[in-house]
Amino acid sequence: MLWSLAGDIRMLMTLPAALTMQVAHPAVGAGVDDHSVFRTDPWGRGERSLTSLQLWVYGGAGAAAEGRRLRRMHKAIQGTDAHGRRYHALAPASYAWVHATGYPVFRHAQQYLGRPFTEAQERQLYAEWLQVGRVLGIRDRDMPQSIEEFWPYYHKVLDNELEVTVVVEELIAPDQSIPAPDRGPRWLRLVLRPLWPALCPWFTRLRRFLTIGLMPPEARNALGLEWTDAQERRLRRFGRVVRAVVPVLPERLRFMPIARRARRAARG
Repeated sequence: MLWSLAGDIRMLMTLPAALTMQVAHPAVGAGVDDHSVFRTDPWGRGERSLTSLQLWVYGGAGAAAEGRRLRRMHKAIQGTDAHGRRYHALAPASYAWVHATGYPVFRHAQQYLGRPFTEAQERQLYAEWLQVGRVLGIRDRDMPQSIEEFWPYYHKVLDNELEVTVVVEELIAPDQSIPAPDRGPRWLRLVLRPLWPALCPWFTRLRRFLTIGLMPPEARNALGLEWTDAQERRLRRFGRVVRAVVPVLPERLRFMPIARRARRAARG
C-alpha cells in the first residue's frame, strides 16, 4: 500500500498535520525548537525530510542506509524541554511517536483525499508502517505490534503527553512569514519571487487549514484546535476536487521524483 501512497502528491498535504502532532510531544518539540533549521531554511528542511521519507519506501537497499544516517544525525540532539526535563531525540518513546503519527494521519486524510480504507487495508497499512519503523531502527518492543495495541497507546499519548508547544504555535500561525521558495524548477522560483508577498498570506492560511483539517479529530481535540462545521464542509469540497483530479494525472505529475524512478525501475 505504501508503494502507491507514499509517493503520491496527495501525501504532501498530510505532512503538516503529522509534523504538528510530532512536535506537540514536548521532547520532540524541544528538539526541533533547539536544533532544527525550519525557521531559517523551511524549504530546504522540508525537501530533505521529504527525500528521506521517500527513501524509506522506495530506496531499496538505500532505505536501511538512510535509516542509519538518521540515527547518526539524531544522536547529538538532546537538551532540556520547556518543563525542565531532559530529552534525547533517540529516546524510544519520542522516537517511536514521531514515526507513529504517520499512521493515523494517513488513515484520516484518506477519507478526504482518496477512498476510505477497508479494515483489511488498515491492517495492511499498519503492518507496512511497522516495517518502515524497523528501517528507521525502531525496535518492535517500542511500537505497538497490532492495531488493537496501537489505539490505546495512541490515545494515552494524546491524553497525557501532547501539548501546544512553541513549535506547534508557529506551525499553525495564520500570519507566519515564510521566505519565498528557493527549491524547485528555476522558472517557477523566478515567477514566485515577485508574487510571494501577495501569495504568502494565502499559503499560510491554506497550510493552517490543511494542518488542522487533516489532523485526526481526537488529536485536534487534545491540542484544543478549533474546527468548525463550515471548515469541515470546505475540506470535503476540497477533497472532492482532489479525488477527481489527481487519479487522472499522468504518472510524471502524480508521483514525486524518487517514487517515479522507483516505479519505472520496478516495471523495467
